[in-house]
Amino acid sequence: MEPIQGNVSIDAQNIMPIIKKWLYSDKDIFIREVVSNGCDAITKLRLVDYKLAEGCSVRVEVDKAAKELRFIDDGVGMTEEEVKTNINQVAFSGAKSFLEEYAKEDDKENSGIIGHFGLGFYSVFMVADKVTIDTLSFREGAVPVRWESEDGMAFTMSEGARETRGTTITLHICEAEEEFLDIWRVREVLERYCAFMAVPVYLTEIKEEEVKVSGEGDEAETAGEAAKEPEEKEEEKPINDTQPLYMKAPQDCTDEDYKQFYRKVFREYEDPLFWIHLNVDYPFKLKGILYFPKIKEQFGGIEGQIKLYSGQVFVADNIKEVIPEFLMLLKGVIDCADFPLNVSRSFLQNDGYVRRISTHITKKVADKLTGMFKTERESYEKFWPDIHPFIKYGVMRDEKFAERMKDCLLYKTTDGKFLTLGEYKERNGEKLPDKMVYTSDAARQDAAIRLFTERGIDVTVLDQAIDVNFVSYMEYSGDPESKFKFCRVDAELDSLTSGDEAPALDAEKLTALVREAAGKDDLTVEVKPLANEKVPLMLIEDEQTRRFNDMGRIYGRSEFTMPAKYSVVLNSRSATVQKLAEREKDERSVLLAHQLYDLAELSRQPLEAEQMTEFIRRSMEIVDLAAQM
Repeated sequence: MEPIQGNVSIDAQNIMPIIKKWLYSDKDIFIREVVSNGCDAITKLRLVDYKLAEGCSVRVEVDKAAKELRFIDDGVGMTEEEVKTNINQVAFSGAKSFLEEYAKEDDKENSGIIGHFGLGFYSVFMVADKVTIDTLSFREGAVPVRWESEDGMAFTMSEGARETRGTTITLHICEAEEEFLDIWRVREVLERYCAFMAVPVYLTEIKEEEVKVSGEGDEAETAGEAAKEPEEKEEEKPINDTQPLYMKAPQDCTDEDYKQFYRKVFREYEDPLFWIHLNVDYPFKLKGILYFPKIKEQFGGIEGQIKLYSGQVFVADNIKEVIPEFLMLLKGVIDCADFPLNVSRSFLQNDGYVRRISTHITKKVADKLTGMFKTERESYEKFWPDIHPFIKYGVMRDEKFAERMKDCLLYKTTDGKFLTLGEYKERNGEKLPDKMVYTSDAARQDAAIRLFTERGIDVTVLDQAIDVNFVSYMEYSGDPESKFKFCRVDAELDSLTSGDEAPALDAEKLTALVREAAGKDDLTVEVKPLANEKVPLMLIEDEQTRRFNDMGRIYGRSEFTMPAKYSVVLNSRSATVQKLAEREKDERSVLLAHQLYDLAELSRQPLEAEQMTEFIRRSMEIVDLAAQM
C-alpha cells in the first residue's frame, strides 16, 4: 500500500467524542478504554470462529526504559479500510456493523461486545505524546497496517510489519504522566477497572537485561550456552477473573464462595451477615450481589460501596441515580450491560430505564428481608441489631420499600424480646392502648424503665441517632385514625398511676417547696399516686420539644433548639413525699426537696460541673444529719 497522510475527520456529527476526551474526571481511565477495545476484538473473533479465539488474551506491557505502555491483543485486528473507518472517523463505532455481518440474529444481545468504546481510544492522548497502532486483520490476504499520531488529529498511516493477527497499541508516555510507567500504578488501575473483564488480561514489565559473558575459548562458550538456557518461571496468571461469582447462577454458588468474593472485592476481614444474588434477564439484564455488612452503632459514619459494572467493565462506585440512596449503606456489585460507560448524571436522572432498574433492586432487597422475616424469623431477629439502622433509613427514604417492610419492623425490648408494632399493641394494648414506651439510654433511665416493667409494660430500646427521626416518621406515616404515639419513659406517667387510695396532700405547699428548691418559679409540679410508692419524684420532659432539640444537635443546628419543657411529678403514695407535705417549710425540707430534684435530674442526664459539686456537698450534709438522728 502507498503511504498516506491526512487529518482525522471531524464534523458536527463527531466533534463531541473529541470533546469528551477532556471530560474524563480521571486520566487513568484511558487504560480501561484501551483494554476494553482489546477485549472487544477478541470477542468479535470468537463470533467469527470460536476455536480460533481459544486462548486469546490482552497483554499490557510496561516498558519504563523506552517510556512506553503497550496494549497487545490477538483479536480480529483491522484492515486498512477498518482503520480509516474506526480510527480516522472518530465518531464511528464498528461494533454494530460487525454484529450485523457476523452475529446470528438470535444471539446479538448475548454477543458480549461492549460496543461503547470506539470513542474511548482517543483518551490515550491525555497521557501520551505519541501513539502507534500496529494491526493485522484476521481476514484472508489482509495487509498489516501502521497508524501513528502525536496529537490525535494529524496522523500517518502506512503498511506495517506485524506478522500475526491482532493489534498492538503503543503509547509513548509524556513526561508529565510518567506515573503510568510504574508497574504498580498500572496494576492498581487494571485491578480497579478490569478486574472482571471477560477476556484474560495480563500485565508484564519489560526489564532491560544485560548478559555479560567473560572468559575465552571453551569457558566463554559454556557461559554463553548457560546464558541461553531459559529460566523456569512461575505460571503467569491474569490480573482479572473472567467468570466472577455474580455472573454465575445462584444455585452454583456456595456460602463460602460468597464470603470469599466479599473478602476479595472489598478487602474485608469480617464476613457479611447475608447477601442477595441478583440474576435478572427480563425486562432488563441485571446481575449482581448485594451484601449486608454489620452496621450497629457506626451507622452515622458508615460508608457502603456499590460497584457498578457494564458488561463486566467497572463504571463507578455508588451512583445514586442507579442505586437507591439507602442501599448505599450496603456493599455489592451490580452489572448491567446496557449502561453506557461514560454517561452524565443528568441522563441517569431522567432515564426511565434507569429508574426501573433502581425500583427492581429495591424490590429484590425488600423481598429478601420480608422472606427472611416470614420463614426465618429467628435468623432475622439475630441480624436485626446490625441491620435495623439500614432498614429504618430505607423506610424513611423510600415509600415503596416502606410499604413492603411495614409489617417486618422489629422493636427490641429491654428484656431482649423482638416485637413488631402489632405484637407490641397486642401485648400492651390494655395498659397502653395508643402508645409505645421506649428508652434511649437503658442504663441511665433504669429507674423510669422499672416503673413500666414492674407493671408488665414492655419498654423498647430506641437508642440510635436514626431513631430520633424514625419515631417521628412512624407517627406521621401511620394511620391518622389510630393516633399511635411513641413516648420515652421519662415523657409521661399517666399509665403508671395507681387506682389504690392515696392520702390527699397539700399540692400548693409541695409545689412552692419544689419550685424554691429547683430555683424555677414557673416549674410545673403535679401530685399523682404512682404505682411504685418507692419512687418519690419524677422529672418529666416534653416529648416533642426534646425530639426537636435532639434533631438540632444531630444536625449541628443548635441555634434552632427550643427551651426545654420540664415538669415534676410528686408521688403521693411515697412516704418521703408525705413527710415533706406534713413538715413546716424550713431549711431541712428545702434541702431534701432539692436533693430529690437533683436525683431525678441525675437519672436523666449527667449534672453540670457546678450542679455536681453542689449535689455532693448537699449529700454530705444529709449524711451528717442522718448520723445525728
